[in-house]
This record gives sequence, C-alpha cells and structure tokens, in this order.
Amino acid sequence: MTTLNAKNLTLDEVHQLFHFHKQYNTSFESLLSLEPITEFEQQQVEQTRSEFDNHLTSAAASEGQVKLVAVSPLLRLAGFYRYPLQIAVEEGISRITITAEDTTITGRFDILAINKARQPRDNVPFWVLVIESKNSAVSPSTGLPQLLTYAYKSLEYQESVWGLVTNGELYRFVYIQRGNPPIYQLLPFLSLTDSESSMQLFQVLKAICQLQQTDSEG
Repeated sequence: MTTLNAKNLTLDEVHQLFHFHKQYNTSFESLLSLEPITEFEQQQVEQTRSEFDNHLTSAAASEGQVKLVAVSPLLRLAGFYRYPLQIAVEEGISRITITAEDTTITGRFDILAINKARQPRDNVPFWVLVIESKNSAVSPSTGLPQLLTYAYKSLEYQESVWGLVTNGELYRFVYIQRGNPPIYQLLPFLSLTDSESSMQLFQVLKAICQLQQTDSEG
C-alpha cells in the first residue's frame, strides 16, 4: 500500500486517482444568487483590501498572513462565523483509500466551514466551503490538487461542495459535484486588490453562506 500526502500531489495525479472531470464556468450567477452590497459591507471590504495591501509592500505575505489578514475578515463579514456555520482550521482529513490504485492519501486542510444543522449521515459534518491558501508569491492554482483531494472525501456523504483556492490577492472558487465521473467547475479568478472584483468576491462568499442559512431554516 502506497501512502501519499495530498500536498505533494499534482493535478494530473489527482485526475488519475479520482477521475475528476474539469469544466469551466464563466458565470457565478448560474450557481448562486448574488445580492447587492451594503455601504457598510463595502467599507469593510475596502478596509480588508487596504490592510492586506499593507502586508504586500515590503515582502510577500506568508500563508499565515493570508489567512489572518485577508481570508478571515472576509469570512466573518460574509457570516461564516454565525450559527449554523462553524469554522475548522488545519485539521487532518480521514485517510482516503483507493483500492484499485493500492493507495492511501493523507492531508490537512487549511480552513473548512461546516453546517452544524446538517449532517448527511453517520454524524459526519456537512462541508460548506473548503479553503486552501498559499503565500502571496505563489499562484493559488497550486492549491487546487489539495483542494480537490479533500473535497473528494466529502462527496462520500454529500452531493456537492464549494472550494476556494487563494493567495490572498487572487481567489478562485471551485464548485465540486459527485458523479461518475465527479466534476469540478472552475469559476473566474477574482482579486481582492481590485475594487470591483473584490466586491464580487464578497458577494460570492455571502451567497454561499446565505444558501446554507436558507437550507437550514427550510
């Protein structure tokens, strides 16, 4: 039995192991309902952009700075810290065993939002959004193999899950669906350092969050 760490996998290897099919989707509105941003929310996003930009002036922002200065404030503002959602940080995934390949995969995701009001079965948390972050000098796409590996585990218990890879400045959302083969849709890159793009970034985060609020109330 071969044991692999998810952080060392390439995208080609992930495709081979899990048989993922890649698609591109140019429209967030095809998957989410994006609402207008309030003046307060706009001010908070602008403040987050300014604070993160301050950390880029002398050197690249580390992975820890990306999570603390950029990602965390956006998640809080979007509502991910409020019930029924809860944030888990840097926790290991259950081992993924691929019998046909005689392979076991281990790993540790960066940030995971779960819905405490929804449990598909066997008391397994319902994954809402899994986030893989990199330092600001690295393309966020380098986190995609890890993200897909972690998301694949959740598809044992639910039909779909949202993913996000980011280096603090650039953000790419991924919509991952169970199927034969499983499918992941890559959405357009969004930038925190661009005024208009940063507002859409927040709209997407808020829409994912509010979708869970609505489902839980229903």
